[in-house]
This record gives sequence, C-alpha cells and structure tokens, in this order.
Amino acid sequence: MTVVRRPRIGLIVPADAERIVEEACRVLEQVGIRVDNQEAAGLLRAAGARLQEGRYQLAEKLVRDLLAGVPNQVQLYDRAGDLALTLAGNRVHFNPGSAAIHVLDREDGRRRPATTRDVIELVRLVQDLPNFSAQSTALIASDVPEEISDSYRLYLALRCGTKPIVTGTFSKAGFGPMREMLAVFRESGSDLRERPLAVFDCCPSPPLRWSDLTCQSLIDCARSGIPVELVSMPLAGANAPVTLLDAVVQHTAENLSGIAIHQLACGGSPVIYGGAPSAFDMRFGSTPMGAIETMMISMAYVQVGKHLDLPTHGYLGLSDAKTADYQAGMESGIGAVLAALSGINLISGPGILDYILTQSPEKLLLDHEACGMALRLTRGLARREEGALDLIRELVRKGEFLSHRHTRKYWREELSIASSLIDRKSYGDWLAEGSQTARQRALKEVVRRLSAARDETPSEPAHTELVSIMEAEAVRCGLDSLPE
Repeated sequence: MTVVRRPRIGLIVPADAERIVEEACRVLEQVGIRVDNQEAAGLLRAAGARLQEGRYQLAEKLVRDLLAGVPNQVQLYDRAGDLALTLAGNRVHFNPGSAAIHVLDREDGRRRPATTRDVIELVRLVQDLPNFSAQSTALIASDVPEEISDSYRLYLALRCGTKPIVTGTFSKAGFGPMREMLAVFRESGSDLRERPLAVFDCCPSPPLRWSDLTCQSLIDCARSGIPVELVSMPLAGANAPVTLLDAVVQHTAENLSGIAIHQLACGGSPVIYGGAPSAFDMRFGSTPMGAIETMMISMAYVQVGKHLDLPTHGYLGLSDAKTADYQAGMESGIGAVLAALSGINLISGPGILDYILTQSPEKLLLDHEACGMALRLTRGLARREEGALDLIRELVRKGEFLSHRHTRKYWREELSIASSLIDRKSYGDWLAEGSQTARQRALKEVVRRLSAARDETPSEPAHTELVSIMEAEAVRCGLDSLPE
C-alpha cells in the first residue's frame, strides 16, 4: 500500500477564520455596503436589509442563511462539453492572469498595446500547456472599440482554444452576447448551467461598494447559471486597513456581501471565493502584486473561503517586474508555490508583469515551469510498499540503481522532467549552446510553439454562429468588419 504525505500551509487556524467571518458580519450589520444598482438594491430591501445613510446593512442571519445554499464545488467543462476541472477541497489549478492591456514585444522587449494577433497567440500557447487547466481572457485587444472589447476577447478564446475560460464583462450590454457565445457550444440554456464553460469575475470597489456594472453581472450570472468569481481587491494601507488581518476582514465582508446579492438573485447558483488584494507601497504609491504581504493576505482569505466550504481563487504567480528577469521569477515562483501549498483551487497570474498591466508570452512559458514544480510539490512524498532497507541493501550489492526494476517502475512518478527552458546542463554544454538566458530560451520556444500550434477552430455550424454573434456586435458599435 502506498501512503502519500501531501504538504499544506496555513497562516491562520479555523478559530481565526471564524472570528474573521464574525467580524466581517458585524461590519455588514453596522457599516453596510453601498449598492449602485437598483435591481440589487431592491433584492436587498426585499430580504430585509436596512438602508442607513446610503448604505445597506445586512443582518448576520441573512448572510449565513444565504451562504448555506452556495454549492461547495464548481465543475468547469471544455468547449466540447467534457469535464475539465473540479474546484473543490485542495485541488489546485492554474490559469494565466487576465485583463492585461499591454503585451511584452518579442523584438524589443518593451510593452505595447495588445492586438488581435497577440490575443490569438496567447490562446494558442495556453492551449498546449498542460499545467494550465483553463484559459483566461488574458489580453484586451486595442484594435477594436472599447465597447466590445469584453465580448471580443471571449470570442477569440472560443475560436482558438478549447479549454474553459476565466473572463468577465466591462459593460452591462456585454453580458448578453457573451452568454450567447458560450451557449453556441451547449444544447440549451439548462445545458450551459449544468456544464459551464466559463467563469465571470465580479469585483467590488473597496471599501464595501458594489457598482452598477458588477451588481448586474452578479445578477445576470446567477440567473444564467454561469459561475461567478468574487474578486475583492483591498489595498492594505490605502483603501483597506494596513494591518493585514484587518484587511482580510474587509475582504471577507466584501465577498460575503457579493454572495448575498448573487444568491438573492438566484439561490444555489455557483460562487468561487476569490480576490486580488495588494499591499500599498508607501514609497511609490504603487500596488505590488508580487509583495509577500499581498501573498499573505491571499493565503489568509483563502483559508476563510475554505472555512466557509467554498471553492477558492487567488491572484498569485505574477510579478511587478517589467520584464522576465530575476525579480519576475522570484515573485512568480514564490507566489505559485505558496498558492499551491495553500490549496487554492484556481490560481490566476502566470504571464503577468507590471501590476497586472502587461502579459508576456515568454514569461508565460517560464511560469508554466514554475507551476509544474508547484504542482509536483503538492503531490507530496509517497512511501512505497518496498521500504528502504531492502532497496539500500540491494544498492550496496549492485553498486548502482539506474538499471534496477524499482527505478524503472517509479521514476516517472517520482521525478519530474523540466522542459528545455530550464538549464540543467553542464557549464561547458551551456557555453557551447550559446550561453542563453532563460528569457532567450523562452523567446525561441514561443516562436517554435506558435509555428506548430494546432488549428482549434470550431466545426460548423458553431463557427458560423459564433462569428455571426461577434459581427453583429461589431456593427452595433460602428465597425464595418472585425480585425483579421
């Protein structure tokens, strides 16, 4: 019998998590939330929330009753309708960071506005990278009008890839066509609910405010059965308390209020408990996503989410560096490992630089290696049936273990093989092959992978229907045609 020891890490204990939830409930009862959407406000009033000085105060009993109806897992399906990943327990999945407006240019290494071609290339890269369980709408194309940039990036992800997608809307009008696109690959609305293809991010505005857009997205997703990913973004020291545990309390209150609105719209709809907090840099006024304090807030709120028995999400494995350098590797690698050891179900961040503003294809490939190492770590140490005594006795007798049946039987399970992006050669071999840096190797691999990428265009009639929906959106905003 094989016994496996899987490593886990936590910054708080269950009693701490419950205290945080209790304090967050007091915040919602006594401070309340601002709600800028009339329909959401009506749902809260009908449920008994009290309006006090422009803020809706939610009773703890209401919040806990609504929490009790939230599913404890979310399953996502690929474009063909097959189960792709389950978000529950300590199952860990990675996907690229999302919504960057720049891409790191391969020629000069500087950031520039992303285009349709960049979005397609990123989708194609992610499609064939096994350590990424899902796509994300990771780039916003600058060559289409802003009014349709949300539906357009989803359109490209669906045309060029098959994995489930993490996405979101930028306008109230964007949800309808995005839902239509997802429904192209399902037999009916109920089929889309039963086999969701995408997750929609919904982000409150700290402190304790839900905008008209995000409220509507919560309501629309709940009623369509599309899983919602709550992404509270407290900025410790700026729009949230500088003390990290108190920032977690604010995060909890914001996410709990989002769950309340979402469940009032349609009870039992799927929710992912997520976030993208950061710790304010007092020197530069920046929002460092690669800071260790940022990671600590995330690790703690994830434990709160697990205490509530909800699927969890986090923004880790990303960097504030401006290129794929040592800082990028340090921040992204530490983040990926801490996220995996925390058991975060869906981890967004690979490929991201510069405070979530820039995606880098070469960093995406390097981060894929870091994610692979983190995933291997979560598999832990296995004690096999044979035991060490007889094996070591045999090793002493033979003088080597390379040819032993035990090595042949287990080495693929025990030893991960890094790709050619990771240098494990001798110094002489490294010199002979051009003394390349990791970024140089990754740039070459980006080109190689793109030249070998498979065509994942949907078959007819799905392709025609998908294009028709997007072309109608283009006409609506005054475009004669979509970019080629």
